[in-house]
Amino acid sequence: MPSLRDIRRQIKSVKSTEQITRAMKMVAAARMRRSQTAILAARPFALKMESMVGDLAAEAPQDPGNRFFQARPDGPVGLVVVTSDKGLCGAFNAGVLRAALEWLREDYKGRPVCLALVGRKGRDFLRRVAAPNVEIVTEMAGVFPRVGFHHAEILGRTLIDTYFKKGLSRWDVVYNEFKSVTQQRLVGVTLMPVKEVSLAQSLTGPASFSYEPDKARLLDALLPRHIKAQLFRILLESQAAELAARMNAMDAASTNARELRETLNIQANRQRQGMITKEIAELVGGAEALAA
Repeated sequence: MPSLRDIRRQIKSVKSTEQITRAMKMVAAARMRRSQTAILAARPFALKMESMVGDLAAEAPQDPGNRFFQARPDGPVGLVVVTSDKGLCGAFNAGVLRAALEWLREDYKGRPVCLALVGRKGRDFLRRVAAPNVEIVTEMAGVFPRVGFHHAEILGRTLIDTYFKKGLSRWDVVYNEFKSVTQQRLVGVTLMPVKEVSLAQSLTGPASFSYEPDKARLLDALLPRHIKAQLFRILLESQAAELAARMNAMDAASTNARELRETLNIQANRQRQGMITKEIAELVGGAEALAA
């Protein structure tokens, strides 16, 4: 049975942990509010860019030669894995890494694979488990929680260059999407080749516009910007989801530490009361022995 000194030492240690987790929760909450504002501001631009590209692609269906729409079913494949740079955020990284491993094992087993790793956790893990046919083409660490469009610009340029130079059949992305403060959703999407949108699916429908330059050249200029805008939205989504997950994890850790501290306090009080009762009994027994 631990001594009273040991229990008090444990109480002090748990109290320090509780203070740290509470502070981390407050920091994550403040950053999460800023990230939530950023993602809500970036979503409309990304959606409008997607709509514009869809409209142009739908109005020019006779242009099958656009390189961003061409699929190469027999080429190598690529996967972008977006994780956090730090831990202590619950199952945030575990879900993404599990989905990445399933993608590597089941969908494209044995085929050449290119990986683009965003975040230290995914980079460190996939470096250890990557198979010989897997090539890591780019790594980005230390970008969270201060994601900027320049990060999406660098990543997008690398993905586009790799897609055409190595003749990839596709670039897939797996990341956590921010749904609410208490909910994050694991998402897997295909970034390239760009999905063509039919005229019936177009958000704005057909319209009579004059284009300068022509539609094909305009579409070819917009598509790289469209890909980078989608990457920027994905990075912001992951950033907000990570901070929300960390806030929830630190809240749960603070609650557990408080409950443990209360349990240790009760245990310490009981042991102290037992020691006092024992001393009183010894004094009474000694007094009775002297009186006899």
